[in-house]
Amino acid sequence: MQISLQLYSVRDALAQDHLGTLRRLVEMGFDTAEPYHLVEQRDDLVRAREELGIAFPSAHQSFLGDGELGPVLEAARAVGVRYLVDPFWNPEDWTDAGAVRALADRLNRRAAEAAGSGITVGYHNHHFELASQLEGRSALELFADELEPGIVLEIDTYWAVVGGADITALLGALGERVKLVHLKDGDLAEDPAGQLPLGEGRMPLAETLAASRRAELGVIEFDAYAGDIFEGVAASRTHLLERR
Repeated sequence: MQISLQLYSVRDALAQDHLGTLRRLVEMGFDTAEPYHLVEQRDDLVRAREELGIAFPSAHQSFLGDGELGPVLEAARAVGVRYLVDPFWNPEDWTDAGAVRALADRLNRRAAEAAGSGITVGYHNHHFELASQLEGRSALELFADELEPGIVLEIDTYWAVVGGADITALLGALGERVKLVHLKDGDLAEDPAGQLPLGEGRMPLAETLAASRRAELGVIEFDAYAGDIFEGVAASRTHLLERR
């Protein structure tokens, strides 16, 4: 599993100095990162890729709405993205089986549009897709069963546990679809303020990592952190390296 970093973790620093922040991450040992707001940051990411040699194999960008997919695919190609992941969909829709199936159909259609560009699309969960139980399973599992082959899931392991999932069972059930995992730790509350570096919270990390072995990318992320974010990111990276 290759270690990456979701750049949302350092969003405040990026807003001040995008290239300088990415240079600092490269100096910390990150040769791979996962951008967010891909279209908006396209030019900055292309520059960083060219000047720093950092790779962006996966990226977050909302594309399941009614907007044109073309500009998103163009940005993905320019930045070198292989896995284009929609990071969020309306929580209310995950409480209705019909709405979940409709969303899966929408993602299937987007996947067909993206196929000619050589880009694989997927979805990233929060806690509510697991907390919602439909037809004897989580809404996320119902969603996965409706997806065409080749569409991937990026499982946020922390939010899955917050939503009540047995992370080992979930990753096993979703199988080969899980090409990416988000890795974080903390107090397992819905408020992200209690998030901590990997190994310092309540996440069952040993089990999570063991069940994630088939994933290509392990993406460190902090939605929030009370300490110095760069120190927290570095501590999480060290924790993962020690457990490879």
